[in-house]
Amino acid sequence: MSKRSFRLHDGQHGAALAIRVTPKASRNAIVGVLDDGTIKIHLTAPPVEGQANQALLEFLSEVLGVPKSNLEIVAGHSGRDKLVSILNMDVQTVHQRILAHLSD
Repeated sequence: MSKRSFRLHDGQHGAALAIRVTPKASRNAIVGVLDDGTIKIHLTAPPVEGQANQALLEFLSEVLGVPKSNLEIVAGHSGRDKLVSILNMDVQTVHQRILAHLSD
């Protein structure tokens, strides 16, 4: 898989990341980048009672090296497409860390 560029947006105090989640996968992984810049992430958690959302925040916390308290799902709580706010991290840093964890 080629490592395509994707677009993030600088927020007031950090960055925003568009994500498409696939729950109940065999492992947690960043699996690709869609043409519109959305990051595709597979999670092992099921999409019930907020488990996938919780798993997403925990996974992104590990990938980005930030406390979970710096991450917030600001849109898409009940759907596969989500918008996640990352406090205190610029777009370039987020971009580098996402690419470093992109599965081949």
